[in-house]
Parts: sequence; C-alpha cells; structure tokens
Amino acid sequence: MGADPARIQLRPFEARHTAAVGELIVTIQREEFGFDIDLERQPDLSAIPAYYQRGAGNFWVALDQEQVIGTIALKDIGQHGVALRKMFVAADYRGAAWGVAMKLLHAALDWARQHAVRNVFLGTTEKFHAAHRFYEKHGFSQIDKTDLPASFPFMPVDTRFYLLNLRQTDASSPP
Repeated sequence: MGADPARIQLRPFEARHTAAVGELIVTIQREEFGFDIDLERQPDLSAIPAYYQRGAGNFWVALDQEQVIGTIALKDIGQHGVALRKMFVAADYRGAAWGVAMKLLHAALDWARQHAVRNVFLGTTEKFHAAHRFYEKHGFSQIDKTDLPASFPFMPVDTRFYLLNLRQTDASSPP
C-alpha cells in the first residue's frame, strides 16, 4: 500500500493515547537507537497533561486511523520559551511521501506562535543524524549547551542542542 498522507490526522494528546505513545517512543529509543531506557525512566510520559499541556506547552499525536504513528511536544520553560520534546515518528511513516514529521513540527510551531513563544529550544543526541538535518532544514541553529536557559529540561542522552528564534523566522514572513 502506498503512502496516503491525507489519512494522517494530528490531534492534541488525550488520556486514551497514553499506552500507544509510550510504546511508540520506547520502541524507537530502544530498538532503533539502542538506548537503555524504559517508560519508568520517562515519568513525563505518564503525566503528559501535567508536564506538557500547560502554559505555552502542548503534546500532539499523529494518527493513522486511530493508530499513534508520531508524537511531538512543547514544554513551557518560561520567559517566552519552550523546549521541543518527544518528536518521534514510526519508521513506516517517515519520509517526505508521508510528511508526518513536517506536519508535527508545523503544528507545534504554529501553536508556539499563537502563544507568544519567542524561542524554541531542543536537545538531541549525536545518533539522530536525520533529525539534525531535519531541524537545520527547518531553521533551527545549533547552539552550545551553555546557551540554553537554566529552565531547559536536560536529558542525560542529549549532547547536541538547537534554537529556533521565532521572531527572526517571522520577520522574514509577510505580516
């Protein structure tokens, strides 16, 4: 069956997505990237509304006929900033033919703009080479860890950091 991006729906996280979100993320982390991690060591995934869905933050799922095939989150870290977290797309749904990652990122950035966010920060690992290219293609610039705000939620595996200044990207867009 060929890719049919029209059937992919983005929705804000609801409690009924909890198990599927955890399974998707942990499976990618462990099986694709070899991280020794489980759901218990990611307490944010069992408290998504309290952790992400507050202030300028939110958490979205990409669905293919109710199957969770992608996730993205923004965590409000104060001072008009958010941390982009938990961006994962199931292997079978990656690539331009599907556009799932791009849809997720655009939804999150549109939300951020609507909530007066100025800076989107993210941390990732050296292993996520495709993610590096994706973020850079979408305007993120690599920054040093010391350039992150004190409120940024560090993950032990993160060794590479990015910033997207929404004021700069919006200045190049028509009013």
